[in-house]
Amino acid sequence: MDGRIQMPVIRYLQKRFNAEYVDVITEAGPNLILARQSENNSVESILRRLRVSIENHKSLGIAIVGHHDCAGNPAPEELQIEHIRKAVEFIKGHYPEIETIGLWVDENWSVKEVV
Repeated sequence: MDGRIQMPVIRYLQKRFNAEYVDVITEAGPNLILARQSENNSVESILRRLRVSIENHKSLGIAIVGHHDCAGNPAPEELQIEHIRKAVEFIKGHYPEIETIGLWVDENWSVKEVV
């Protein structure tokens, strides 16, 4: 949900998936929420909004994003990247036909693919 990462991530995804528009599903610490799957309401809310993006907007790919200085997931980079990997696997279980990637946004707001 952090506004600092929105534009760098959108630009990256537009190029990566050759997409004009990018749907954004925001939560505080989504990589942690989807990796742990312990907050059922939050997980179901994310999946419901993801379904709309895929079914109604014909989204071509999914990205799970973690970033430096995250208030929702204040874990260090290495642990957040592990959360991203687990979250990507969880989403792939729901949407195996859609390419799902993991992104890390560093302290300079540079985006790199990690999964």
